[in-house]
Amino acid sequence: MELFTYYPWLFPVFAAIFGLLIGSFLNVVIHRLPIMMERQWKADCIECFPEFDKENKQEKDNNSVATTPVFNLSVPRSRCPHCQHAITMWENIPVISWLVLKGKCSACGAKISARYPTIELLTAVMTTIISLMLPSSLWAVAVIFFSFALIALTFIDIDTMLLPDQITLPLMWAGIAAALVGLSPVSLQDAIIGAMVGYLSLWSLFWSFKLITGKEGMGYGDFKLLAALGAWLGWQSLPFVVLLSSLVGAVCGIILLRVQRSDSQTPFSFGPYLAMAGWISILWGDQVISWYLHSYIGM
Repeated sequence: MELFTYYPWLFPVFAAIFGLLIGSFLNVVIHRLPIMMERQWKADCIECFPEFDKENKQEKDNNSVATTPVFNLSVPRSRCPHCQHAITMWENIPVISWLVLKGKCSACGAKISARYPTIELLTAVMTTIISLMLPSSLWAVAVIFFSFALIALTFIDIDTMLLPDQITLPLMWAGIAAALVGLSPVSLQDAIIGAMVGYLSLWSLFWSFKLITGKEGMGYGDFKLLAALGAWLGWQSLPFVVLLSSLVGAVCGIILLRVQRSDSQTPFSFGPYLAMAGWISILWGDQVISWYLHSYIGM
């Protein structure tokens, strides 16, 4: 951190490069974590109800040994989904490789989604903004990792409508830990209350809506994400987060319904709007609230 103090320009440069590299890893997390979760659910289901494991029974009857290939965030190597070409190190340079390859696999020429470099660029832009908005400190580094978690949660929720406990719960505990060691500007008491209020507020709304309508309006992952945001931001920021996410979510939901010509019963992910509101709040929340109070309430 002393180096960044002497050379202030170095922190944004380092943050941008670091963001690009982590953005490439986040693409792996976004793609693989839901698959890992699904496989674990199936394994748990088979363990509890072995009578439903027809494939495993058939293999046992044939005296064959079932082997499940290892699949996690590091194994196997990234491959082209069309021809199974293993991605080399030179083909995995963030953004640059995609541009050099013109968005196509070097082996079979299949199209590579533009979302991969988009996530890498988004991560770099967000880390750069953080490095410009916050002084070089451990808190700025913590906010950068906070942002990484929000990016992963956002795109996983868009793809699968899931907010994995593997990310939301560690994110919540990290916010409380940051307050505990004095790294966060939020006090430990406010962080704990923020986690409690964040979870219970949406939990109460969920059950009130279900008792009235008989339908589920949101998932439990949303409760845990708001609890994590409360741990990082403190309970005082939660009204702003909920209001902003609800407003943006309503506007975007209406637009999506019109564009896709879907009915009002079509579910959509609320996690991305919570994540966006939380990220805005951790950087500009105090300024926005002060501006609102000054402009409309006269405080």
